[in-house]
This record gives sequence, structure tokens and C-alpha cells, in this order.
Amino acid sequence: MVDTPRKNGKSTGKGKPPVEHQFKVGNTGRPKGTRNKLGEAFLEDLLAAWESKGPAVIHTVIEKRPQDFLKVVASLMPKDLNVNVNQMGEMTDEQLLDRIRKLDATIKPFLDAHGADGADGGDTTPTAH
Repeated sequence: MVDTPRKNGKSTGKGKPPVEHQFKVGNTGRPKGTRNKLGEAFLEDLLAAWESKGPAVIHTVIEKRPQDFLKVVASLMPKDLNVNVNQMGEMTDEQLLDRIRKLDATIKPFLDAHGADGADGGDTTPTAH
């Protein structure tokens, strides 16, 4: 592949890189660990900024740019969310009976307070199916 020069003397990016960018003896490139040091320094600075201003910035974004806040929240959510709304299909008979008893105990005071004795026209006589 041939490097095609432009009018300004620079290449089009096709072919070999310019000679000054090629690895030569003694030109080892970036020192080892440079990228890691840069990444660590960035994360340390980011943490310091978060600790000093993070919560206040969140509240400011919620008030002034709620759409951006929602984008961040949505981006943090897992892409594949498995929600089992009907957990009763996996319950044993004993677990179902226990759930029914708890629900009965929870709603009984409300039923008693609202005339569950049949005074409101409803039939409270249990029927067998």
C-alpha cells in the first residue's frame, strides 16, 4: 500500500505511518506503567471531586436537568432484568397456605370494620368448591 501525500505534505493516513512515528532502536515508546499512572491519578482526582461536591451536584442536576439524572440512573441499571412477578408458581402448598393465613389476618380487621357480617349486602358465608 502506498502512502498518498496531500498538498500540505502530510499523508492521508493510508499506508505506512510517517518515519518519525515508526519504532526504531532506542525508541521504546510510552514508558511502562504510564497509562496505569494516568488512570490512577484520574480516579483519585475523580474520587476527591466526588467526596467534596458529589451529593450537592446530584441535587443540582435533579433540580435543573432531571432528564440527565434519569439518563444516568437508566445507564446504571442492568440491561437484562429478570423480574418474577408471579412467585406463587414456585411456592409449595405449605408456603401458599402460610401466605393465605397472613393475608387473612391482615385484612380481617378491615373486613370487620366495614360490615363483613353481611350488613352491607355481601355474602360472607364460605363456600366449598
